[in-house]
Amino acid sequence: MVNTYKIASVARDVLLAPVYLYQGRKIKRDTVRLPEPNGERHGQVQLSNVLESPKDARKQTLNLMIVGDSAAAGVGSETQQEALVGNLIPVLTQQSAIQNQFDTLNWSLQATTGHTSFDILRRLYVLPAPSQPVDMMVLSVGVNDTTSKVSVDKWQQQIEDIIAIAQRKFGVQELIFLSLPPMAQMPAIPAPLNNFVGAKASILDKILQQVCAANDRVTYMATDFPRMIEEHANGTPIDIKVMFASDGFHPSSLMYGYWAQQLSELIIQLLDAPTASFTD
Repeated sequence: MVNTYKIASVARDVLLAPVYLYQGRKIKRDTVRLPEPNGERHGQVQLSNVLESPKDARKQTLNLMIVGDSAAAGVGSETQQEALVGNLIPVLTQQSAIQNQFDTLNWSLQATTGHTSFDILRRLYVLPAPSQPVDMMVLSVGVNDTTSKVSVDKWQQQIEDIIAIAQRKFGVQELIFLSLPPMAQMPAIPAPLNNFVGAKASILDKILQQVCAANDRVTYMATDFPRMIEEHANGTPIDIKVMFASDGFHPSSLMYGYWAQQLSELIIQLLDAPTASFTD
């Protein structure tokens, strides 16, 4: 039954290949190109500790790095303050779990529109080794791999290589991979291309989950955008289009805020985990 379905699916994709090609070219020609938002891409925040005791064995600094593609770079918002990092840092600094353990939060954003897993891997090789280990690294990757011709095997290998260099060169203690977005639901991608792209994104996302599960201190975050919308809508139905920016492809500022909230909750969980070792 499964093989029959796969054969039928492949046959359908072969028949629709000219349509996919036409729609893909039309998207590239007609879709509005949104710029990366202006704003700071690194910073340091002094934290007010709730607990002050000389006996506290807390680390002085929490080093956070966000790495990846246009979503990590904040495309879809007008400024970095409205983007992922601009929403994430204020939320983190207000958490008592952060204030209790750290005096300072250092953060940096290393993200560029169009970057694939290979581009991100290359960037990590080129970047200088940090003076202090990176405690938390957040990665947004996969959308550009989905729309490129990367093979499944190549995708898996490059994710594994990213993990290896992050842990070896940057001393990353906790690595978080964000799930791929619901590409089949992106307004910019018409049917039937949306189903083809969505299916590939789903395949890459499942591999990402498997690789994360096979590595220590690597976490996959399943970003449930529809659920977050429902939770913040007070029971009022909201069109899924509010998830996306004016180009129908990137997250909207509203969604960056929800995304940052979910990410901050995961970071706190990892900091509170029994196996975490963020103290000097």
